[in-house]
Amino acid sequence: MIDEITQDAESRMSKSVESLRIELTKIRTGRAHPSLLDHVMVDYYGSMTPIKQVANVVAEDSRTLAVTPWEKPMVAAIEKAIMTADLGLNPSSQGTVIRVPMPVLTEERRRDLVRVVKSEGETAKVAVRNIRRDANSDFKELLKEKEISEDESHGAEDDIQKLTDKYVAEIDKLLQAKEKEMMEI
Repeated sequence: MIDEITQDAESRMSKSVESLRIELTKIRTGRAHPSLLDHVMVDYYGSMTPIKQVANVVAEDSRTLAVTPWEKPMVAAIEKAIMTADLGLNPSSQGTVIRVPMPVLTEERRRDLVRVVKSEGETAKVAVRNIRRDANSDFKELLKEKEISEDESHGAEDDIQKLTDKYVAEIDKLLQAKEKEMMEI
């Protein structure tokens, strides 16, 4: 019983950290990276499709992404999708290749983005703490129903706290790395 609750809590905590990792890749730094366009959806003959499925996205250099559609008629649709994705990017097409230059981030914009990163991190920490609370209440419920002893309950709560500390530290490490990356010029 205790092991099941602990394993469930650990898997949920790791999913929270993975979700944070994904969210942080969406936050744009000054460098061009193909993953910046991962969540852009393109109108592909009436259905919304991820850009990776209709085009090849590569970093041409540190400040430019090159998007090469699989089909020539998709150039305009992809260009429109990138513009409406609210990323602050202005693509320009040259024949069958769409070039997406990354604007240089100002110091103020970097600080704003660091605030966004911190708030994403805090959201992930709250999620981990909520998972800890759920697991602890499950242990208290088992104790109340006399299915486990008080010692087992305290031991399980200590294990959950160690897991929580581990994942909060992992979140802090991710945030520090992202902040450092954001403040680089």
